[in-house]
Amino acid sequence: MGKNERVTRTAATRAARLDQVCAAAVEVARAAITEVDPTDVGEHLRAVAEADRVVTHFFECHLDGYRGWRWAVTVTRVPRSRHVTVCETVLLPGPDALLAPGWLPWQERLQPGDLGPGDLLLTPPDDERLAPGYLLSDDPAVEETAWELGLGRPRVLSREGRAETAQRWYDGDHGPGAPISVAAPASARCGTCGFYLPLAGALRQSFGVCGNFYAPDDGRAVSVDHGCGAHSEALTETPETPVDELPTIYDDNAVEPVSVDRAPGPVESGEPAEPYEHP
Repeated sequence: MGKNERVTRTAATRAARLDQVCAAAVEVARAAITEVDPTDVGEHLRAVAEADRVVTHFFECHLDGYRGWRWAVTVTRVPRSRHVTVCETVLLPGPDALLAPGWLPWQERLQPGDLGPGDLLLTPPDDERLAPGYLLSDDPAVEETAWELGLGRPRVLSREGRAETAQRWYDGDHGPGAPISVAAPASARCGTCGFYLPLAGALRQSFGVCGNFYAPDDGRAVSVDHGCGAHSEALTETPETPVDELPTIYDDNAVEPVSVDRAPGPVESGEPAEPYEHP
């Protein structure tokens, strides 16, 4: 490592020293805040060294709606001069400032149900959920339909698009974890319901459409292990009778001979029992 490189690295890592002339220019910094009424500029909070002979002064902000924000005024001076000049003035949030939520692109802000009548939702050309229609989609039903009917769709669902759709449906209100499915009898699953209309293609094994007018999922895609009380084979279960309430039943068809030494006598009399033989 050369001498110049060592000097450069030392200067880069050395903390900036607070310039006393710039640090004392509090009123110069305060006077630079001309965008608002002077009463909106509060007390001087602190001075921070940004670089050699460069200092930022922080003041309280009393503007309505900017609780916890601070005015920041950066001042500097040239070497061997005591004349301080203003570099910039800005309003910055403090540690406890009230901030707006972070900005998100509209694609990430959009939620299901936001699209209303007359709205147009443009799909990006590079949407990974879609693939060009001239490529094989890994779904025989899509290929067969496209060739037979000549749909010629520019794009179809890609493998990633189908996997994302299946996972979203399965984890949503029409999957096995939905409250109505959890409360339904264990045997009342959509896959065994007569109103269940399986989808075509790769999603056929896991999803179908409910065709029961009285079911809450009518007309919606449901998972094969989803369930509800409107199952076509739903029956009222007969409650089981507790064991201790079952009637006592005697089987008299078979008699087992038992040999005894004597016949039992009256318990109250205390008389000995007489010899008894089984007929």
